[in-house]
Amino acid sequence: AGARAGILIKDVEALERAHRIDTVVFDKTGTLTAGRPAVVGIHVLRGDEDDMLQLAASVQQGSEHPLARAIIEHAGARGLKSRAVAEFRSHTGSGVTGTVDGREILLGNRQLLAGQQIDGDSAAGIAADYEQQAKTAVYVADRRGVIGILAIADPLRPEAITAIASLRGMGIRTLMLSGDAEAVAAAIGQQAGVDEARGGVQPEGKAAAIKALHAAGRVVGMIGDGINDAPALAVADVGIAMGTGTDIAMETAGITLMRPDPRLVAAAIDISRATFGKIRQNLFWAFIYNLVGIPAAALGYLSPALAGAAMAMSSVSVVCNSLLLRRWRPRH
Repeated sequence: AGARAGILIKDVEALERAHRIDTVVFDKTGTLTAGRPAVVGIHVLRGDEDDMLQLAASVQQGSEHPLARAIIEHAGARGLKSRAVAEFRSHTGSGVTGTVDGREILLGNRQLLAGQQIDGDSAAGIAADYEQQAKTAVYVADRRGVIGILAIADPLRPEAITAIASLRGMGIRTLMLSGDAEAVAAAIGQQAGVDEARGGVQPEGKAAAIKALHAAGRVVGMIGDGINDAPALAVADVGIAMGTGTDIAMETAGITLMRPDPRLVAAAIDISRATFGKIRQNLFWAFIYNLVGIPAAALGYLSPALAGAAMAMSSVSVVCNSLLLRRWRPRH
């Protein structure tokens, strides 16, 4: 029934744990958002737009991040060809650096600039304005300072609001973790309706956040789709991966959603609850025949033939009750 709805349950442990989930943690990009970010704004402080965009796209050639693809695609749409990049380095959670035509270029967030002793104050106000609009501000800089800002937006999935509302209706608390700035995470979280949104969370910080929830006595389900989500998926009581994500995320998770639809998260928990409901009902049917039959046999009121028939009816009751799960459908 789960597979028919697009929910692949890989092992019985995931099914056993899912019905107890009381907190669901979402990664933002590709999970609550469409995972198709696009450049929606460019602000140049030095030089011209095309030169800055060409430099940014050139450095991002070595990156597989969704934001990198957005920049490269935008540059390509303008007919700008990437230049050769040397000494490419990825700085997890903050950005990338590389050398283009002998010039070191930095591309990322304010944390990257601070780590490289580059002053980003000249563009801080512009970045803050973009972030208030739920747009990710990407700094483009060289050793002389900030060249400009690229604004990248990743729209919320249309199903995200319904997905969060469904979980709330099941009594489940929702939390969104993102590597984006606090303002961007807060804006997206407000649009989706999550109970809490945290920005500026590094990949290792997601796993730490789940451990903190465990320490508080919560049973946690984690939903993600990227390589960076794998540690958090492994730490969670139940890891749930988007089928459109990376192989390592799906390998780590106990449940995979075959469609990129966050509403299936609530459906996965619901089918686990329905399964355990049937287990409890089946225990009732298994015990009630014995509860009535054993005293009747001890008092001489039950013949072997009736006892055999009752045993068969007990098995039939359990099997028929279990088969009713075939009628299960997602609520949304």
